[in-house]
Amino acid sequence: MRVLLDTHSFLWFIAGNEELSDEARAVIGDPENEVLLSVASLWEISIKSSIGKISLAMPFEELIPDQMAQNNIELLTIEVGHLAALTTLPFHHRDPFDRMIITQAMAEDLPIVGNDPIYEQYLVEMVW
Repeated sequence: MRVLLDTHSFLWFIAGNEELSDEARAVIGDPENEVLLSVASLWEISIKSSIGKISLAMPFEELIPDQMAQNNIELLTIEVGHLAALTTLPFHHRDPFDRMIITQAMAEDLPIVGNDPIYEQYLVEMVW
């Protein structure tokens, strides 16, 4: 199974946060699955870390590559096709990072591991 992580799902997984559902944790941790993280999530994490909105256990430049490697999480880059699809995405959700994750999930036909109720207004499969 190929899945795309929501930013919070990634952060909760690497922190062992109990807010992450058991199903989400199992999907992310299953070595048989291809688990992807959008570069948009990394952008969001770096911005929120720099303004003090979130606190990371280690410096960003150490934590992210380390956790992605340890947990076999691959980076999903932003392609021109993703950006083109973003131009027609309805504005149910206004957050630019979430909009990119939704667009990438739709373009790549990937379920999103997350629980944002606004995602349900788009035609994306959710894992939670």
